[in-house]
Amino acid sequence: MGKLEGRVAAITGGTRSIGRGMAEAFLREGAKVVVNGRDAAKGAQAIAEMGGGDNIAFFAGDATKQSTAEGIVDFAVERFGQLDIMCLNSGGVMHTAPVAMMSDEEWQLEMDWNLNSVFWGMRKSLQHMLPRGYGRIIVTSSVEGKGGKPGLPGYNATKHAVLGLTKAAAKETGTTGVTVNAILPGLIETDIVRETGPESAKMMGLESYDAMIDLFAAESAIKKPNTVEQVAAVAVLLASEAARNFTGCMFPVDGGSLPY
Repeated sequence: MGKLEGRVAAITGGTRSIGRGMAEAFLREGAKVVVNGRDAAKGAQAIAEMGGGDNIAFFAGDATKQSTAEGIVDFAVERFGQLDIMCLNSGGVMHTAPVAMMSDEEWQLEMDWNLNSVFWGMRKSLQHMLPRGYGRIIVTSSVEGKGGKPGLPGYNATKHAVLGLTKAAAKETGTTGVTVNAILPGLIETDIVRETGPESAKMMGLESYDAMIDLFAAESAIKKPNTVEQVAAVAVLLASEAARNFTGCMFPVDGGSLPY
């Protein structure tokens, strides 16, 4: 039997990159999985490629919307009868701009994607998990939740904020059988990073995308980017019985780049 046999997981932003890595790892460990994404056609293709059969389902919607962040919980319960593991994974760099140049609209989009979506999904998940006396909530933050890079004020601020939210929720639920933890990935060369990387590099004052990759690698102990599979392995641990006493914890998957 797998480590997650009999469990049901939901993952926002679960059709590609880190979210897809989590979904594939959970399926291998015996869980039933609901993945979320914006594009129904791409979602159908992703779950077909993952090969989970009846053990995987797709929930279409934009995770920056409250209806999606909450709706995935209801969908998972309706489809599989329960929700044991909630991975609040959707997020990323929405806009790059110095603080002095970022518009109100750009700031709000960062808040909705990286912070509000986590709050909405966490609140709804807790409302289901607490009466059952069991649950695992896993938040994807970032090493930038403990640092800061120029040109990424919205991303930096929201990733700091979700760590505070994680700690508060963990304190509230510590005796209930529900755990709340965060994973802090370092740089991973996902398709999303490749799409936004050139502009991010420019805002950081670097000459190219490759220069940004080299900078993040140089800051780490391993001197290379991290991988989706490494993040997924930590998610499996946090979702399992082995992590029943881990709550309010921050787990860097950064190759040793954080100073603390």
